[in-house]
Amino acid sequence: MRIPRHVTPYTAFYSSIGGGFLKKLMGSKNCFFSTYSEEPELKDLMEYLDSLKNHEKSGVPKGAGTDSEDGFDLGRMRRLIDQLGNPISKFKAIHIAGTKGKGSTAAFLSNILRAEGYSVGCYTSPHITTIRERMSVGRSGQPVSAKALSCLFHMIRHVLDKAMQLENGCITHFEVFTAMAFTLFAQENVDIAIVEAGLGGARDATNIICSSGLITSIITTIGEEHMAALGGSLESIAVAKSGIIKHGRPLVLGGPFLPHIERILRDKALSMFSSVVSSSDSGINSTIKGLSMLNGRPCQSCDIILEVGRDFPMSIELLDVKLHMIGRHQLQNAVTAACTALCLRDQGWRMSDESLRSGLENTCLVGRSQFLTSKDAEALGLPGTTILLDGAHTKESAKALVETVQMTFPEARLALVVAMASDKDHLAFAREFLSGRKLEAIFLTEAEVAGGKTRITSASLLRDHWIQASKELDISILHDGMAEYQELLEDQSINSTMTSEHRTVLAAEDSLAVSMKFANQILKRRARNQSGILVVTGSLHIVSSVLASLHK
Repeated sequence: MRIPRHVTPYTAFYSSIGGGFLKKLMGSKNCFFSTYSEEPELKDLMEYLDSLKNHEKSGVPKGAGTDSEDGFDLGRMRRLIDQLGNPISKFKAIHIAGTKGKGSTAAFLSNILRAEGYSVGCYTSPHITTIRERMSVGRSGQPVSAKALSCLFHMIRHVLDKAMQLENGCITHFEVFTAMAFTLFAQENVDIAIVEAGLGGARDATNIICSSGLITSIITTIGEEHMAALGGSLESIAVAKSGIIKHGRPLVLGGPFLPHIERILRDKALSMFSSVVSSSDSGINSTIKGLSMLNGRPCQSCDIILEVGRDFPMSIELLDVKLHMIGRHQLQNAVTAACTALCLRDQGWRMSDESLRSGLENTCLVGRSQFLTSKDAEALGLPGTTILLDGAHTKESAKALVETVQMTFPEARLALVVAMASDKDHLAFAREFLSGRKLEAIFLTEAEVAGGKTRITSASLLRDHWIQASKELDISILHDGMAEYQELLEDQSINSTMTSEHRTVLAAEDSLAVSMKFANQILKRRARNQSGILVVTGSLHIVSSVLASLHK
């Protein structure tokens, strides 16, 4: 069977076994996993935002997140907010920065506050299926409605147009949407806002919160991501993220951090006369006692015992907390949120132990260790398959995901489907997975990043990085560049390919749909009577692509 250059081996294989099946699988050129379209009410807003510079699509310039001449212009954001009537002055805020864990910590904390009865505004990024997910307001925790977002946009459109003229068209997508979030929170008269920094901290558009409006700042973790944009080193990243620390306002640290990195953060806090609460201190004890199913979803039973000394004499004991956000890293995020809640209590905010427990237990987040339902798997054409979605895209998050899967399903066989953005450390990501338990199959594929193609990493380039990682780790793989592999495929000896038990099958396939189908077929044949898990990871964008198909 000869394979045309523009057709991948897997597309060709499916063509050979039946064009009707392939057509059903792939659909028209708008493939099975197409981008979820926004609601009609948001047409004007989305067209406006799409006309602006979007660094999530195009990538972030070198040094843009540093507090230097190369950094983003915070003055531009301040001028925009002033023209909107300075909404940031009308509510109190908690500001969160960090390499990983920002979104989960924000979700935990928002739910704790809502459980206590507060009206909460929450602003995070990126989103999964709709831009509305970035904003929630009130006591429900639901994304802002399309109608409310559209009304807000049309109400301030004339201000945005005027600001755009004054700034020579330089205001960005993120700056406009951040300004909209702050305006909405002021209009809705929220009691408190949880604000997640987009990139770094010092020069992020969210960093216009002044000390008088800040309740506390949180720095979750420091890792090697956005290196070029944040100065090129772990130390420069720590300095950039420490930019959210404000004079006289408390700092909550997540961690754990490398000692010299924590020193950078503590030194900055000291210079700003900011007291520090660390969720990694010796007085913090948190343990995972076991795993179970609750309401059809896995959860981990945890004990959280906090005795914070130093600057804040505070304590709480929460036993047998049922967390739906699973994994040791998610327990750490829950502890960070709990420490922040105690910090608020110390400042006079009403905060009961019951609200802490309820908030933690009622938190779940799309795309973070998310197991799809059997109904979802069937809708994707993969009936009976256990599918795990996780937006891991760094070395650290890959390690956390590997540990979570090992803890949750220690005996299950695994297959991966991976797509990543071009500015991530693909090799380090691959090493973390390959150095863990044996993988039956790895399919490297592609997914649009923020709705665009600029930051896509080709499936073939990802494959090359995984092959390199496998050689470094001396792991035997059967990849689609090998003559043996091609012969097996071209002879349609798929059973032989799938049952080469001693080797991991590794292949590049442009189509996410085909990748999932083929990885699942290999997994099922090899697992036989054992359980198997299909893990889709590498970015929140590939998660978005899978979930988008379920909305159609």
